[in-house]
Amino acid sequence: MTEIETRNDGRNAAKAIHLHHLRLAVVACDCGSFRRAAEVLSIKHTVLSRSIGQLEYLIGTRLFERSSGGTKPTLAGRAVLRIARLILEQVDTLVDTGISNGRGESGHLTMGFCTSISTGNLRATLGEFKKRFPQIELATVERSRLRLMTALRSGTVDLVVSPGRLPSRETKALPLWSERILISLPQDHGLVAREIIYWTDLRNETILLSRYDPGRELEDLLISKLVLPEDRPKIARHDVSRGIINSLISMGMGLSLVMESDIGASFAGLVYRELQDGAGASRIGFYAHWRDDNENPPLKRFIDLLAERYPSPPSVLAD
Repeated sequence: MTEIETRNDGRNAAKAIHLHHLRLAVVACDCGSFRRAAEVLSIKHTVLSRSIGQLEYLIGTRLFERSSGGTKPTLAGRAVLRIARLILEQVDTLVDTGISNGRGESGHLTMGFCTSISTGNLRATLGEFKKRFPQIELATVERSRLRLMTALRSGTVDLVVSPGRLPSRETKALPLWSERILISLPQDHGLVAREIIYWTDLRNETILLSRYDPGRELEDLLISKLVLPEDRPKIARHDVSRGIINSLISMGMGLSLVMESDIGASFAGLVYRELQDGAGASRIGFYAHWRDDNENPPLKRFIDLLAERYPSPPSVLAD
């Protein structure tokens, strides 16, 4: 027989080997007896014996030594059965993975945000999600709102959590929580002595805002609270991150507006105070956004968790 013919015979034999051949052989090895293995599997002894005989024929070697005292694997049989166990474990893992992914219990989820996760609801939600679904690979992306919307439309991210509604008719939105607006000050500033600071107290101050999100919302809020231009503080916009804004405040270059979730990362030399008007604390609402045609099972798991933690009347859900 030529080398090619031998190779083809081996391939044909491999195609004829089924998983039940391997499973029955492994059980027979564990039981040390064909008869006991047949009882464990609830099949006839002849069926098990025939299956193992077929496997030995297809592999081309004897796997077991039979005797009146039972069976034990041959030297070749031990090598074959070791590989058979690995194959069966891989198949079981394959099935478990398919079931788990189908239920949304494993897989991959990419979430975008434009806020801090140093403390607050988003941080707590991410922690709870990983606790419930440890097999789901969770990736986070911090970008500007414009870039996050582009990523959401293209499918690069599954979900976006942001302060305020994103202007898109292509996505669904779920209202989540709201956060108080605070003022951050250098620790030697005169307003530090007050536990509560009113918007009107900012009249003669300089407010430092990042050009990045959520600076736009904070500036809009400030303008809505102080309608008359002469009542407003000077606004200095910087093309830097919120972390650099903190450094500028600590250097005495001004104050800044922040949300509650920003204060988890302590910064030396800064003090936070609540901002209020006649109606009390000022707040900004957060929303989750996703594409309705996204069928990623982990996404549904995450949305369900959000709806559980932050329930809203059905009429509040928006397209």
